[in-house]
Amino acid sequence: MKGFVFHGPGQSAWQDVPDPAVKEATDAIVRVDAVTICGTDLHILKGHVPEVRPGTVLGHEAVGEIVETGRDVHTVRPGDRVLVSCITACGRCRFCWERTYGQCHGGGGWILGHVIDGTQAEYVRVPYADMSVHTLPGALDSRDAVLLADIFPTGYEVGVLNGRVQPGDTVAVVGAGPVGLAATATAQLYAPERVIAVDLAAARLDAAKRLGADAVADAHEGPEQLVEDLTDGLGADVVIEAVGAPETFELCTRMVRPGGHVANVGVHGGPATLHLEDLWMRNVTITTGLVDTYSTPTLLRMAAAGRLPTSSLVTHSFPLDQMEEAYDIFARAADTGALKVVLGEPQHDVVAVRAA
Repeated sequence: MKGFVFHGPGQSAWQDVPDPAVKEATDAIVRVDAVTICGTDLHILKGHVPEVRPGTVLGHEAVGEIVETGRDVHTVRPGDRVLVSCITACGRCRFCWERTYGQCHGGGGWILGHVIDGTQAEYVRVPYADMSVHTLPGALDSRDAVLLADIFPTGYEVGVLNGRVQPGDTVAVVGAGPVGLAATATAQLYAPERVIAVDLAAARLDAAKRLGADAVADAHEGPEQLVEDLTDGLGADVVIEAVGAPETFELCTRMVRPGGHVANVGVHGGPATLHLEDLWMRNVTITTGLVDTYSTPTLLRMAAAGRLPTSSLVTHSFPLDQMEEAYDIFARAADTGALKVVLGEPQHDVVAVRAA
């Protein structure tokens, strides 16, 4: 089969790789029908995730069909159409019992495309299949469903829920990439007074508006002042960091009100300064987190009912064998306007959605 293989910083290829096989009784083999690329994959290609070994097939999000299962898999069987979660859960360790599956100590957590071969291939082996794949409603399109493998649970759990968004809140989302846009969309489930999106790219700010942001701000044009003006000088109740850069994290800590919450979602490849000399007396709560995906079943039901704007985030589609081109388009998002790229079935021509 073919897979997209990491060979070291700046080196990767769509190439022949061995077919996966059941290794443990809890494994499932999934034929990949739809897969997407994550910003974390770009971090890996830049060498920011050193535990990823050269020779690893990348990817941790997919929709596909079960083709084989181990003898201890009971919730799915060959022929089932499933969502492959970005998080694998053993279901037995302390963290799994607490539903913090991202911290699984039984051989799970974020392992696909990280410490074992991932989903950007024609087939993928999924450990602990009973806990790590979700049967899909028949009416849910693969292009929509694949966005529930990572970005929607991440934006919702690590951003909205960790940030404790409440009715009437002012929520500022710094970073209008895919995860930031998912946070913008799911924050509205809690009836905030307003959602403010901050980004450098006009196309992404337009996308935030389409997803319900009440106000947008260019990151270079005074987002702090906009938040201050809209909140009578108090600051935002919840600020969600969805970039993963020192300057955006520090911006978030300046925009939050006393007693507010900063929810860090972004993947940081270097240190950021925590200005405790300013924050120590402001009663600010700062949370970090890797997604646990405990919300995935709920989000799947909402998507099947048409209550999540998933398809609006897909700006480009490719056949699976155009993985290298898809990576190029996604990596140059500032030029291409890419939000999420989806590869596989249905095999659409490349589509670019213009900014409104």
